[in-house]
Amino acid sequence: MKHTTIGLLALAATFFAGSASAQFVNHDTVKCEGIAKEEMKPQMDLQRKLIGEGWKVRQVKTFNGCYEVYGFDEKGERTEAFFNPKTFEKVGVVKQGS
Repeated sequence: MKHTTIGLLALAATFFAGSASAQFVNHDTVKCEGIAKEEMKPQMDLQRKLIGEGWKVRQVKTFNGCYEVYGFDEKGERTEAFFNPKTFEKVGVVKQGS
């Protein structure tokens, strides 16, 4: 029982550490795994999803296998974010200069 709890805690820590480290990315090094074009969801579907979440989307394009979105997020902050084109999972965000 003790080993199971320790294992679950380690797994949770790994998950959250991975999520936190994926938050900010370097624009030139971000990359999504190769996905066949027929498996990619339409860019317009991502745009509709984000607008539904309160984003103001200026542009969606493809960059290094990811969908790159320029606009303002749900907090109204200027954002450049990358999404997996198959799952729409956020891959990372380019930190904006202050």
